[in-house]
Amino acid sequence: MNNKTLMENLRCIKDFPQKGINFRDVTTLFKNPECLRIMVDELYELYKDKGITKIVGIESRGFVLASALAIKLGAGVVLCRKPGKLPAETIQESYTKEYGTDTIEIHKDAITPDDVVLLHDDLLATGGTMKAAYNLVKKFAPKGIYVNFIIEIKDEGLHGRDIFDKDTEVTTLLSL
Repeated sequence: MNNKTLMENLRCIKDFPQKGINFRDVTTLFKNPECLRIMVDELYELYKDKGITKIVGIESRGFVLASALAIKLGAGVVLCRKPGKLPAETIQESYTKEYGTDTIEIHKDAITPDDVVLLHDDLLATGGTMKAAYNLVKKFAPKGIYVNFIIEIKDEGLHGRDIFDKDTEVTTLLSL
């Protein structure tokens, strides 16, 4: 899609959090009302006919658009967080990152087999966090699962999209 306004307002911070990384800072998109509206409208057009009942926002930047889109779609929001952040009983999924392992979790009662779930996060690079979230949601055996990111990084030789099952619909608003 690569909306011109979004591209012009996306901040890139070189060598953050470490040398050689070009960090794409979506907070500049969130603080701009026009950019926020564009993103929600584009996401709505992508998912308005999919029957989405729950949107899983991945900690923490995924919470922003998950919430805004859920209102527009009439869906609920499920938080996917690091361990110890959710107050009720949870289920977990651990995954390997380039510098170790990490774990995410959601509440045990967050999703039912009747749900159609959209997983949303800000950035697709290697895809590890989202793949773990996807595997976690699959444990609930919902009717359907969709995956979305604001940005997909392709220009640095990353192939995060490739780790998802071929029949999984993965969409992005910006491709870099």
